[in-house]
Amino acid sequence: MGIDKGEIPGVALTTKLESLLGWGRKYSLFLYPFVTACCGMEYMSVACAHYDIDRFGAGLPRFSPRQSDLLLICGTVSHKIGPVLYRVWEQMADPKWVVAFGACASCGGPYNNYATMQGADVCIPVDVYIPGCPPRPEMVLDGLIKLQAKIQNRQIPG
Repeated sequence: MGIDKGEIPGVALTTKLESLLGWGRKYSLFLYPFVTACCGMEYMSVACAHYDIDRFGAGLPRFSPRQSDLLLICGTVSHKIGPVLYRVWEQMADPKWVVAFGACASCGGPYNNYATMQGADVCIPVDVYIPGCPPRPEMVLDGLIKLQAKIQNRQIPG
């Protein structure tokens, strides 16, 4: 009684290291909420039990950029707050991701004046944009799922 060519005794699981790390990272997001305007209220509703972002691994916010890998920009980014936002992003450890939450963080929203940046991507790179003023919680969850897909497929540098 021999072993067929397609049959392996026991169970074997093989994967690439990048895939394994991506899978682990996408379910362990440590977010830093950078709240500057009214989208902060909508972020709070998404973080509550009804929508439960904890099932995506992003349940407990961190209030130190050094402990975070996801920067969630909720609200308007003015030229005065831009250097502060850059400093927060700079202090985050790699790998790090940025989500622009709402119309103001994505493209300046209804404000087109001397005091407001036309989106957070003017001063830092943004990975996912969530549209809306404010965005519905379902849109936020969709943006989080898109970010998880991006994290899963990211190649490790080096």
